[in-house]
Amino acid sequence: MLQLVECPRDAMQGMEEFIPTEVKIEYLNALLRVGFHTIDFGSFVSPKAIPQLADTAKVLAGLNLSGERSKLLAIVANARGAAEAAAHAEIDILGYPFSISEQFQLRNTNATLEESLIRVGDIKDIADSAGKELVLYLSMAFGNPYGELWHPDIAIHWARKLSDRFGVRTIALSDTIGSSDRESITGLFSALIPELPMVSFGAHLHTTPEAWRDKIDAAYLAGCRRFDGALKGYGGCPMAGNDLTGNMSTELMISYLYEINEILGLNKEALAKAMTMANQIFP
Repeated sequence: MLQLVECPRDAMQGMEEFIPTEVKIEYLNALLRVGFHTIDFGSFVSPKAIPQLADTAKVLAGLNLSGERSKLLAIVANARGAAEAAAHAEIDILGYPFSISEQFQLRNTNATLEESLIRVGDIKDIADSAGKELVLYLSMAFGNPYGELWHPDIAIHWARKLSDRFGVRTIALSDTIGSSDRESITGLFSALIPELPMVSFGAHLHTTPEAWRDKIDAAYLAGCRRFDGALKGYGGCPMAGNDLTGNMSTELMISYLYEINEILGLNKEALAKAMTMANQIFP
């Protein structure tokens, strides 16, 4: 079954001007009416690190979560954040960014790879105890801007290790700096999906406007059925070195999936309203 993950958290987190809490609540409630599988809505990290998302708990309290709804995913960076997020019954999934680049892991979560492995174990224990799912984002899966050794086999090694050691069942391969291409996407998904059939591999792809179709097509044809995006394609990693590199645009991704006759079950009227709001929130 195909899973669409909408990531307003990723789109908002780098914005300098604070988006009022009430606006976030209204936007997220609009997204909840669309019918996405999951909404990556906020994070429980230090407000000094990401001031834009310091109001995540207040936003959560304002959401309309009645009836059948999208799953809610919150990003955490350590056990403290995981415990805080897990205390909220409304949150279904904890997401942790595990980088195969030590430099990026240090920059992103202030942890070495070995320390990050320990954190994964702690976070998995917290998630299991609270009845939450855990999604691991395999950051820098498609390249490394720091001069460290990178090879697809390194990403495969870490995916295998995280699955075997901790029983992680959802891993999103993350194109953190937008460096992926058709060949690297095809190679990773084609290698990992048959080898680890118990794991749901997602595509969290960053892209320039001209490359989006090649990337989503390569992932789909290689067997990926979980896709992250953000309306308007806003956000992305500031280290990408290209102002045009952003998140995969959800609206473009949806157009591709409709073209190949995927049944998404989305509320098109609600999607149009959410898109109108996105145009107002994101420059």
